[in-house]
Amino acid sequence: MQKSVRYNEGHALYLSVVARKEGTKRGFLSKKTTENSRWAEKHFALYQNVLFYFENEQSTRPSGIYLLEGCTCERAPAPKGSAVTKEPVEKQQFHFLIIFGHDGQKPLELRSEEESDCNEWVECIQQASYSDIIIEREILMQKYIHLVQIMETEKIAANQLRTQLEDQDTEIERLKAEIVVLNKAKERIRPQQNNQDEEDLDIKKIKKVQSFMRGWLCRRKWKIIVQDYICSPHAESMRKRNQIVFSMVEAETEYVHQLSILVNCFLRPLRMAASSKKPPISHDDVSSIFLNSETIMFLHEIFHQGLKARIANWPTLVLADLFDILLPMLNIYQEFVRNHQYSLQVLANCKQNRDFDKLLKQYESNAACEGRMLETFLTYPMFQIPRYIITLHELLAHTPHEHVERKSLEFAKSKLEELSKMMHDEVSDTENIRKNLAIERMIVEGCDILLDTSQTFVRQGELSLQHLLTGADVRY
Repeated sequence: MQKSVRYNEGHALYLSVVARKEGTKRGFLSKKTTENSRWAEKHFALYQNVLFYFENEQSTRPSGIYLLEGCTCERAPAPKGSAVTKEPVEKQQFHFLIIFGHDGQKPLELRSEEESDCNEWVECIQQASYSDIIIEREILMQKYIHLVQIMETEKIAANQLRTQLEDQDTEIERLKAEIVVLNKAKERIRPQQNNQDEEDLDIKKIKKVQSFMRGWLCRRKWKIIVQDYICSPHAESMRKRNQIVFSMVEAETEYVHQLSILVNCFLRPLRMAASSKKPPISHDDVSSIFLNSETIMFLHEIFHQGLKARIANWPTLVLADLFDILLPMLNIYQEFVRNHQYSLQVLANCKQNRDFDKLLKQYESNAACEGRMLETFLTYPMFQIPRYIITLHELLAHTPHEHVERKSLEFAKSKLEELSKMMHDEVSDTENIRKNLAIERMIVEGCDILLDTSQTFVRQGELSLQHLLTGADVRY
């Protein structure tokens, strides 16, 4: 026969009395008995991690004790066939279990008539663990140690500040003593200074006149320096350089305006006309006449904005970086110049159409065109690269050799000259091929030798019998 477990019954009874008075949670719950699985209502009291239950609220001796250390508590669904099925809603019970952390011990089943009361019991029992209290105590101890360290640090800082204040007070007292000594010395010296001031009134007047003369001489010398610089060759060169820049900005403004008229008054309206039901001109002819005029306009609008921004920073005028940005994109002029003669030829052919000629004259009568024809506007881009070369040449003539922009402007001028020469050679070769093709079309049976790109056009005229008899080398 196993012996019963002995425990301190007197202390347990004392804790039960404390639980009934100061327990964490107290109230009536229904407990399921293990003998006949019936529910019996008991008065429960929770104190720390011990759960007591009594026969009623006035009982002084507990009917049972449950140690909750290491236990878990959770809500449980109502058993089938219980009050959930046929009992009224006000008598519905809410169940929860206390599960002990070892085998052989059945869970303790409890229930309450209110759900809020049930949730409160579950929460209180879950927190009734001595290990949780130890963990919380450890956290509080760490916070306490941290606060103690902060306090010690603050005390040290306060002592240091107190020491500094004492040192400053000592320094202030020393400075006050020095000020007193200096004031006494000043009082002894002041009578002597008053006597000197009375004696030296004439000397003060002389010093005042001397100061006035020195200021006048300094201003006169500065005026002479400024006048000499204004009349110097360097200042004259800078004035001419600025004038060239201002003229370039004005010319660029005018050029952008002409390109805007070309695009807005001719190119875009003709594109719309080519898309009409009875187009007076085809889209291919529009592209052949204007080619990349719109792209050229966008490029120079950007360049023009950059020039205006630099003028706003006058007298500091830095232009070389603008040409560095412009140079890589000026290759689009090669296509325009190469296509120029062909575009004029296509335009002349299109003018044979009366509808197109009438529409073109309507566009040319616009006030913005100022009586100029489309051919005039197509010619403007042809002279822009040479104009840049002339402008850079004049700009370099008035730019000192030690100027920060000298090398960049020389590089831009050389690149523009290379581009101009390349465009001139391409135009010459293109015109030579076109003239040879035109002569070849005039021959009824054709002439294959004229299709050779190495043939050079010299002149066009009648072929005489004397040239054939003498065997002269005639090239057409």
